[in-house]
Amino acid sequence: MQTSVIYARVSSVGDRQSTERQVIDLREYADYAKLEVKEVFEEHISGAKKNDEREGLTNAIAYCKANKIHTLLVSELSRVGRNAFEVLATVKDLVDNGINLYMQKEQLNLLDADGKPTMFAPIMIATLSTCAQLERENIKFRLNSGLKAYVAKGGRVGRMKGSVKTLEQRAEEYRDIIAYLKKGYSIRVTAKLCEKSISTVQRVKKDFQL
Repeated sequence: MQTSVIYARVSSVGDRQSTERQVIDLREYADYAKLEVKEVFEEHISGAKKNDEREGLTNAIAYCKANKIHTLLVSELSRVGRNAFEVLATVKDLVDNGINLYMQKEQLNLLDADGKPTMFAPIMIATLSTCAQLERENIKFRLNSGLKAYVAKGGRVGRMKGSVKTLEQRAEEYRDIIAYLKKGYSIRVTAKLCEKSISTVQRVKKDFQL
């Protein structure tokens, strides 16, 4: 039986998000694909962080190299990173070391059964990672524009009443929720996609006037 490692990540540092669902789903896939899960690496850190600042990811890859692991399992490409260049550098590192990368959401393997890069994997990874980075930049631009409009109308930027975080910090923490709401997703669907409570999504919608 070939070996595998699971890497799971969520953006929220507190208890607002959990890696549990990612791990469960990836374990189910490993059973289906007859992959023995040797280790699970989990972390709560923003995808905006540089890859070398993400201890969980670097440890997962180092473990794969040291133990000749066949496949690194992730729930989706964005778990590896949101910066296109860093994602491609990580992918190249895995290929150079003969480590397959399986992305569950995209249903994509980096290497084929012979350990060679699949024909479409490099193209898809480059495209998906670039799109993810562009989307992040667009969200950041819209948030900054929204903050400027908020201040222009007399809004106060800083610590909100009863909160220890600034509006900018909350915008970063809830950027996924804000992005889905701006795309027109319902509160219930957004809550499910972001693994947050409905009340949290409702509060974000109200606070950011979405």
